[in-house]
Amino acid sequence: MIANGLQLHGQFVLVAGARWAARHVVARYVSAGALVLRAHHPHELEGHRDMLGSLRLVVAVEDGAAGWDVLEEIAAGESILLCREPAASRDGGITLLGGGPGSSDLLTVRGAAALANADVVFHDRLGPGHDLAALAPGAQLIDVGKAPGNHKVPQDRINELLIAEARAGRAVVRLKGGDPFVFGRGSEERDAALAAGIKVQVVPGISSAISVPGAAGIPVTARGVSKAFTVVSGHDPFSDTELAHLAGIGGTLVVLMGVATLQQNTAGLLRHGLAADTPAAIIERGFCDTQRSTRATLGTLAEAARAAGCSNPAVIVIGGVAALGAGVDELAALGSAAVR
Repeated sequence: MIANGLQLHGQFVLVAGARWAARHVVARYVSAGALVLRAHHPHELEGHRDMLGSLRLVVAVEDGAAGWDVLEEIAAGESILLCREPAASRDGGITLLGGGPGSSDLLTVRGAAALANADVVFHDRLGPGHDLAALAPGAQLIDVGKAPGNHKVPQDRINELLIAEARAGRAVVRLKGGDPFVFGRGSEERDAALAAGIKVQVVPGISSAISVPGAAGIPVTARGVSKAFTVVSGHDPFSDTELAHLAGIGGTLVVLMGVATLQQNTAGLLRHGLAADTPAAIIERGFCDTQRSTRATLGTLAEAARAAGCSNPAVIVIGGVAALGAGVDELAALGSAAVR
């Protein structure tokens, strides 16, 4: 990875290493604005002798070829910085990556590295999609995201595409918002890849179920208020059996993808005995500069959501903790905008 703060725009950088091994390194330095010279084999170094005085940096890619030790002599003799980078893999594989709630600075270090070394990225509409060109400079970016009522690429087809790219020897990243195993069909993609004999690694992500309420100052648990939390998908209305269970389970209820079914589900929870004055909140677009919270009670939440025009992406919190952190939302949004 290019060191933070290293300014290479318009500077000459020599990347030394076999073409297959150095492909991700070259893409990263080109993306940083460097003027990249290439040496695919040690004997090609001679052709760059006249440029040595202009070089700012030499990057030695560890491709296993003999003869690259001369780079140390060149760097020392010309007072040029030298760094080493691992070679890209020749074996294809799939990384199931959780992109977090949407802000690229909430990616894990391992996740950022997977994107930087990707050949192909299949991504959704949620997650850090707006920064992908910079995060994965050497990758082909393919949007397979699902929107409500519009699954433009069926899941079986996504599985096929992932496997085909990995079989072709490419480093494939399947990027999802949040965590890949929280309502993300990540387990289906993993199982399909493993059944096809493809190597798979899972890189977890920060789930919106916890992080987005936190961005609004709402902890999903708090001493003396709630000692447990339940995360559910609100994509479809709950059955009466489910509503009775959720109403009686206690603690905090966190509903993802639940704006469209809010009226039915809140009415059902009330019908099954959850108190109408239970605090509730809807947090929209967490960690964006347009983050907004709508706070109410269980009995008034559906009407408050209609009045405010609430829409997805949003996280719904029901329980005593939803009364905490009022007024934090605006500060959180300002902080998110400042980070950008």
